Amino acid sequence: MKEFVEYVVKHLVDRPDDVKVNEIDGERTVVFELRVGEGDMGKVIGRRGQTAKSLRTILAAASAKNGKRAVLEILE
Repeated sequence: MKEFVEYVVKHLVDRPDDVKVNEIDGERTVVFELRVGEGDMGKVIGRRGQTAKSLRTILAAASAKNGKRAVLEILE
């Protein structure tokens, strides 16, 4: 899933080389820390948060198949 998040976000932002995704896999939860370059936060969050919400929904659905909960943290 880390590669998927990285792939999608790199196509949304102006500085794709600054995109970093860190996956922290716990017993019941998977945390994805998404770091984007300066000025790209708005592109990842989207209008009224719709892009970020869509990313979180996709991650939650994919992680549920593995019996885990997914959390996406977006950091600048």
